[in-house]
Amino acid sequence: MSHDLEKSQEPQVLYEGKIPVNVDGDSKVPVDAMTDVKNPEAGGPIKAWLRKIFMGVELRGIERVMPEDRQPKGVINNLLMWWSVNCVLTTVPIGTLGPAVFGMGLRDTILSIVGFTILGCFTTAFCATLGPKLGLRQMVISRFSFGWWGAVFLSLLNIITQIGFSVIAVILGGQTLVYVCGEKLPLDVAIIIVSVVTLLICFFGYDLVHKWERYAWILISIIMCILYGTGHEYYSWTPSTSSGADLAGSVLSFGGVVFGSVIGWAPIAADYNVMLPEDTSAWKVFWLTFLGLFIPLVFVESLGALYGTALINNPAWETIYQDGEAGLGSVLGTSLSSLGGFGKFLVFLLALSVVSNNVPNTYSAALSIQTLGKPFQRVPRFIWTILVAVAYTVAGVAGKANLSAILNNFLSILSYWTTPFVVVLALEHFVFRRRTGYNVNDYGDQSKLPWGLAAGAAGVIGVVGAVLGMNQTWYIGPVGKLTGTYGGDLGFEMALVLTSVAYLALRPMELRYVGR
Repeated sequence: MSHDLEKSQEPQVLYEGKIPVNVDGDSKVPVDAMTDVKNPEAGGPIKAWLRKIFMGVELRGIERVMPEDRQPKGVINNLLMWWSVNCVLTTVPIGTLGPAVFGMGLRDTILSIVGFTILGCFTTAFCATLGPKLGLRQMVISRFSFGWWGAVFLSLLNIITQIGFSVIAVILGGQTLVYVCGEKLPLDVAIIIVSVVTLLICFFGYDLVHKWERYAWILISIIMCILYGTGHEYYSWTPSTSSGADLAGSVLSFGGVVFGSVIGWAPIAADYNVMLPEDTSAWKVFWLTFLGLFIPLVFVESLGALYGTALINNPAWETIYQDGEAGLGSVLGTSLSSLGGFGKFLVFLLALSVVSNNVPNTYSAALSIQTLGKPFQRVPRFIWTILVAVAYTVAGVAGKANLSAILNNFLSILSYWTTPFVVVLALEHFVFRRRTGYNVNDYGDQSKLPWGLAAGAAGVIGVVGAVLGMNQTWYIGPVGKLTGTYGGDLGFEMALVLTSVAYLALRPMELRYVGR
């Protein structure tokens, strides 16, 4: 089976040298000669000037990374990077939702976290394996199944998704900084500080992102262990407030949030593996990514679940939690206050941990903007990075008082589009390209890419299934109503089944009548 996975991911490389295919389909002219770092004059006088002004800033965009430009080592970064990205402050409130919002006991909450996290890890880990083999960013890879315009639409969804993640990060990080600094630091200013630190790291690109994420997890993991201890006197082992079908509905709805938080990384997973050699073991990438997601997510969300039970037992903490200016960040700060000045220092570090979570959101959102089309690709990535940071900073300031609602609704509906996305990519990869592989030359040539009719139709059918199964405060689908008194969210499960059936039926027809 291992051999089959490795073989099925082997791309066809039909050219050599450092000149990538132009987005216009002209293989003689590089679309963005700024990526040729050996030629300082490449790209014309404007890009040469940008190179001098922004020395050290990564200028590579969505162009394919050629095999000879890859790094011979670094696969362990799949474990360390995703650990750093998820062992952060923003992961804590996901677990808190179980007891605090869905009325679930600690046991049921943690079991749900483990089960739905496993499902989500499979999706993101698979997407990560495509990066080394193709040397392409995740949204560009989607062109091989969804076609050119399908990938444009998915990129728009991904931009919104990553900005949404960033909004959650900057609000929670800002709330925690406010706790450290007191009334002297307005929440708006704290949100801006978190955004600026993130921007500085993303500005310099792929290498600095990996260097930051390689070490950021160590200290924050220690702080999370300390938090386990400082709040222990308020933890509750009481059972869920519901049982039977009602409890099943709560598990499904909470599980949808947990699953959405993991699969939300799938549309960017390959972005951070494009520098690995083509012959990097797909299984090694898969399992390192899987563990890099699973371990910190379960570890930190379980901490959040414990603090969710503590809110019930400690009215003072509950009051802080419900305060839009304070929130969960201040609850954690209050828990660490027993350590005096050292505890306050730990809270400060915890606030900055959201940067690790926010960096890939910002970096990949900028890449997704470049995937929108040729005019967007010609604008250097770091400029889009700045605009993305401005967007989520403004949104964070506007939504600062509604973090819990944003978290619950955003993560729940996130899986409604990411599930069809991953299902189509997986079926295209393992079923329809199992023998033929990928002609990576075609990634920028619209005339050689699939039309994307099958993928688009299957995606729409999957989303319709998600709507039928969804259970949100503002809408409950007919299937979502079937579980218990208040219903249960079956959105991503319905999307998975219907997308699979539709794509397996429609893709052979597209190949037969369209030929690609």
